[in-house]
Amino acid sequence: QLQLVESGGDSVQPGGSLRLSCAASGFIFSSYVMSWYRQAPGKERELVASISSAGGSSNYRDSVKGRFTISRDNAKNTVYLQMNSLKPEDTAVYYCKALHPHSSLIYYWGKGTLVTVSS
Repeated sequence: QLQLVESGGDSVQPGGSLRLSCAASGFIFSSYVMSWYRQAPGKERELVASISSAGGSSNYRDSVKGRFTISRDNAKNTVYLQMNSLKPEDTAVYYCKALHPHSSLIYYWGKGTLVTVSS
């Protein structure tokens, strides 16, 4: 059964840190590009960071560069998002997405994990 299960969301104060995890099963994880997206209340879902299948390449949206780090462990079928120096505007539901290596029409979503940054 194909699954993407996010975890690690929590409520933290500004300046705090969190590490999100996304555990994958049911497909060849090491072949897929993995991404983290987020959706804040009343806003559209946006791409936060992506990492190549082997983990050698990554990219980030400008607002998180220098604060967030995406990584993956293909032996554990897991992708991570380390989030430091969190800001209230980082508050959102965070989703992971798996993108098929040969077709942009084939992708899978997790159900999300909530991150709240508030004092």
